[in-house]
Order: sequence, then C-alpha cells, then structure tokens
Amino acid sequence: MLLAPIVEIFCDIDEFYKNHVKESANKILPLPKGKRQRKTELSESEMMTIMILFHLSHYRTFKDFYLDCVLGQLFREFPKAVSYPRFVALMPRLLAPLTAYVLSRTGKHTGLYYLDSTKMVVCHNRRIYRNKVFKGIAERGHCSVGFFYGFKLHLAINHQGEIMSFCITKGNVDDREVVEKLMQGLTGFGAGDKGYISKKLAESLAKRGIKLITKVRKNMKKKMLSAFEKFFLYQRSIVETVIDQLKSICHIEHTRHRSPVNFLVNLVSGLAGYCLKAKKPSISRSKFWMSSIA
Repeated sequence: MLLAPIVEIFCDIDEFYKNHVKESANKILPLPKGKRQRKTELSESEMMTIMILFHLSHYRTFKDFYLDCVLGQLFREFPKAVSYPRFVALMPRLLAPLTAYVLSRTGKHTGLYYLDSTKMVVCHNRRIYRNKVFKGIAERGHCSVGFFYGFKLHLAINHQGEIMSFCITKGNVDDREVVEKLMQGLTGFGAGDKGYISKKLAESLAKRGIKLITKVRKNMKKKMLSAFEKFFLYQRSIVETVIDQLKSICHIEHTRHRSPVNFLVNLVSGLAGYCLKAKKPSISRSKFWMSSIA
C-alpha cells in the first residue's frame, strides 16, 4: 500500500507546473513543421506525480508500480490513466518540468556544503560492447570500487541533507571539472573527498567566497585546520548517506533503460522524490557551534 500523501504532492506539482508553463511560454522553441504534440487524457501534472510516487514507493520496477498501483490501487486518483506503453512513450515530455521542479525545491543557503559524485551504471561491464541504447553517449569511468560504464551524478548538499544543485556527466569526467557549476551562487564552506584536491580550484572558489576543505594524500603536507573545519570535514559522510538513500530508497539507478531520455526522467524524478521526503539525513547546528568553541 502506498503511504505517500498523494493529494498534497499533486497539488504542489500542479501549482508549480501551471506557473512553469506561464514563465517558459516565450522561451520554448516551436515544434518542427509537420509535428504536433497532442494533449493527453492524463495531464502532465498527473504524470509527474506518478513518476515521483514511484520513487517514494517500495516497488523496484516502474512497470510493476504502474500496472499494480496506478492502474489498480490508485485508479480512483488517476481515472484517466493511459496504458503502460503509452505512458512510457510520453515520459520524455516530463524531463524539462521535472528538472525545473527539482531546482525549485533546492535547500536553504546555510553556508555549510558537501560535495560528492556517484556512478550511474547503465549496464554490466561484460555487456558494454552489446549496449546500443547508450552507444556514443555513456563512457567508461573509474571509482573507488573499480571501472564502470555509464554516467556520474554530481551533488552539492547542505548540512541539513537538502540538495542544493546537481549535475550529470559522462562516466569519464573528472569530479573537479563541475565543482564551480555546482557551487554557483553559494558562499561559505565546502567539503569534499580527495578527488577534489586542486590548488587552482581552491583558489578559484576562494575568490567567490567559498573555502574548499579536503583531506590530504599521504605524500602531501598536512593542512592547518581549525577545530570547526576539522569537525566540518569529519561529517562529510552525510553526503554519502544521501547518495545511498537516492539509490536504495529512491531507486535512481538501474540497468533496464531503453531510452537515454527516459534514463534522465527516472533520475530526475528520483531526485524530486528525495526532495519531498519529510525526514532527511542532517547534522545539528548545535554540533557545529560546540566544535567552534572546543
């Protein structure tokens, strides 16, 4: 049984979508000649709600969720629900509004931020040469557990576990290349793992009011950090907890995609589902205050 507050989620999404359509009406390019986009029985707000509800449910596959839950348990809530193949065909329409919705639900500017990236595997390594869906799009990358084929999800969160920004890149992109984009508009402290070590990057961020703190490698000189900065860096595992929840609870990663666009829709709707969670991993502000006077 689905325990998510369906009515509240739909009302929030529907209000956002109406405003989004008004604001982007003059910015969207017209469709090519000879092509048209018919209105569907199921509105875009309802489809966005269904995608987000899937990531808040216990279902592992969207097909099972749609057939068992949407067309079954939630038939009264979605009386005009289309068939599963038709819904999958309509999913690409949701990418832009879902992305805008996630960006509208970003967290508070607290001045305390954590950075990390995670692999988004699209197929097993043994099937790389047979994968046609992401041919020419995905790339091989390397992480702490070995090589993979797919993409990377880069995240910046605050100390309350709220997503501040995100970026999706190919699997072979260096984590340091997207840091300035992730931290755009933010000031304060940022903490990352050893993959973010870069003197040039640290100096660039410092000019924008961000102090990047990382651990040092064995062959490097130790940095002089205050008690507060040491405690702040020590709590970096919170971003790993957020990533674990995104993968294990919101199911943003699987290897059954049949379309690159639907891969993005699934990922972004998973991020939206996480943003709507009432309880997120967080660090008490009082702990930072106690560490600063220690």
